[in-house]
This record gives sequence, C-alpha cells and structure tokens, in this order.
Amino acid sequence: MTISFERSHDILIDAPPQAVFDYVTNPQSWPEWISATHHIDSANRPLTLGETFHETWHIRSGDVPMDWTVTTCDSPRLWIVRADTAFMGPIIIQYTCETVDGRTRFTRTTQNPERPKSPTDDQIARMDAEATTALGNIKANVERRVRG
Repeated sequence: MTISFERSHDILIDAPPQAVFDYVTNPQSWPEWISATHHIDSANRPLTLGETFHETWHIRSGDVPMDWTVTTCDSPRLWIVRADTAFMGPIIIQYTCETVDGRTRFTRTTQNPERPKSPTDDQIARMDAEATTALGNIKANVERRVRG
C-alpha cells in the first residue's frame, strides 16, 4: 500500500515571470538554491518538454542519483518534471509563475503519488525549512540578476 503526499511552498519575487521561470527551469541553477543538490548533468539553459537531466542529491543516508524528465513546459507559467525512484516511487516537481501586483508568485510543489509511507512530522518540518531557504535563495538570485 502507498500514500499520496504533496507539499507546496511559494514566494513573491520582484522580477518578471520569464526571469524567474528561466532561472528555475535551468537545472544548472539548482545547486545555487537547493542544499541537497550536489551535482547536475544537463544543458546550461532552461529545459523544455521531453528533455532529461541527471541530479545527485546528498541526503542523510548518502548520495542519491535522480534521472528527471520534463513532462510539461508552458513558459513562463508551468514546468513539471518527474523522476521514478526505487526508494520513494515517482517524485513530481511542479513550478508555477504567476503575476501578482507586478511581481511574480513562484510556487514549488512536490508530489509523491506512490510514497511507501507517510513522512514523519520531523521530515515535514525539514522539508518546510529547506523549502523556505531554497525559495529565499531563488528570490535573492533572480532579483540580483534582474537588477544586474
């Protein structure tokens, strides 16, 4: 038996949606803002529908290889990637960008539709803390680039 788990986090960024979208959909930027991402093998540009890339996560138990495929790309609004894993089942990451009062609301949603068991309260707290840091890093990096 598996459970479906989903968690979303968002932030307002003082930049146009295209600037945010182009930054977060370039996996080469991920090590700049995601602490668990230690290595990315991909083109150094935003990736589009059907493209694939390899990520190495570093978590408590060690390095975890992840092979991602872009399953949806509607620039600059929606980008979805999927990795199939033995330890967690499919992992689906969705990025959305929407204009709100001249700024961009960036939302990152993580889905585990076939997770083997529910995350603990401690795991959820760590996910939330890591997401807060990651979104803050995205905001700072994109706003710095836009002001350039």
